[in-house]
Amino acid sequence: MGKTTKNIFSFFLLCSVLLHLYFSEGVVAQEVAKSESDALGEPEKRETLEIIIGGGSPIIGGGGSPAPAPETPCPPPPPKPLNRLERARRVLLNFKTLIDDPTCYTQNWNENTYVCDFRGIRCATYPKEDQKAVAGLDLNGARVTGKNGCALPLSSLLGVNQIPELTFFHVNSNGFAGTVPTDVIKFPFFFELDLSNNKVKGQFPLDAITSNQLVFLDLRFNELTGPIPYQLFQKDLDVIFINNNHFTQCLPENFGSTPARYLTFANNNLTGSIPKSVGFAPNLTEVLFLGNQFDGCLPVEIGNLKKAVVFDVSKNSITGPIPLSFGCLKSIQYLNLAQNKFYGCVPDNVCQIPSLRNNGNLSLADNYFNEVGPSCWSLIKSKVLDVSKNCIPGLPNQRSPNECYHFYKTKKTCPNPSSFYTVPCKSHWGNPSSETTVPTSAPVTYKTLKPHRLRL
Repeated sequence: MGKTTKNIFSFFLLCSVLLHLYFSEGVVAQEVAKSESDALGEPEKRETLEIIIGGGSPIIGGGGSPAPAPETPCPPPPPKPLNRLERARRVLLNFKTLIDDPTCYTQNWNENTYVCDFRGIRCATYPKEDQKAVAGLDLNGARVTGKNGCALPLSSLLGVNQIPELTFFHVNSNGFAGTVPTDVIKFPFFFELDLSNNKVKGQFPLDAITSNQLVFLDLRFNELTGPIPYQLFQKDLDVIFINNNHFTQCLPENFGSTPARYLTFANNNLTGSIPKSVGFAPNLTEVLFLGNQFDGCLPVEIGNLKKAVVFDVSKNSITGPIPLSFGCLKSIQYLNLAQNKFYGCVPDNVCQIPSLRNNGNLSLADNYFNEVGPSCWSLIKSKVLDVSKNCIPGLPNQRSPNECYHFYKTKKTCPNPSSFYTVPCKSHWGNPSSETTVPTSAPVTYKTLKPHRLRL
């Protein structure tokens, strides 16, 4: 190879080396520069700082995901509902804190005594449930009153959210006051209400009788006022005792709709006439109207009361003769018309009723009768019939002739007088002892005239 050729070859070799070095250093420089930028962290540190502070994602606009919210703790589970007995126990123990108890009636009402063993408490299995409940409360004769002279409201035991399982509530002779709570109508099995001999006030507690289960109502010896509502006689009550209150106005005309057997309206301020419908009360056994201000004449329809054992309208201002239909009261044992303004002849067929003749009681005292028949004379002698203080000639203990004269001169007559001579049944006349008689039993309703506990 020539010298010139070697020089050219060496030049190109040198150029190749230089070019290789040049390009190699440029690439390294670029890689180093990139690594320095990364090392300085200008873009990367900003993105990291934004994420830490709460910025966006490094992929979309530099925003980051929000930090998760702290978890809310679950509320504690609700307390287990009280069973029926425990709920009633709390009501009774709270009631004990409200009363003065002079007879220590509620002495064993405490935390250590099983509620069904509390005095006066009756428990039973609640219908359709396998658990016991307080079914009845009997505070008769306990004489509890409000603590330190405070009023003792009935709502403390009969109010809302108290003991809705009650079937009876007997509190004769205590110091309960105020009005009757309406909540009692919400008790699904309630059938007896005895509030007698307390200090209950207000109008007739109509809401208390709207319960479909109620059959026994005793409100006697309280301070109730106003009229007796007609709805009372539409209810399926067996017993209605409302004597010794302050009820006024007339008895409703639908009186005869009542299915009740025992009724006492005695010793109120009722006025007007005895309703004719009373003769159609289907089950009426004993009724006391005594001690009111009734007037007018007795309706002849009373003779329809085939089941009546006691009928008492004494101590009123009723007048007129005794209707002959009274001879049809075949079950009557106690017939009391005393202390009124009756007049005329005592019907002999009344004195022939077997149940009266068999140790019954017929009181016509303190009226203006002026004649009796032969059967009545025999009852006078046997002391079944009392006709003292009348106008009957030949008998002792009668009114003066002058008093009788002035009464008959101004006596009031009855409408439709011919109806008083109608006898709608087979008469007893002529054979007063032909029917079989049964021994008389003590009447139920006369016991209501005493304020103490009534036992039917």
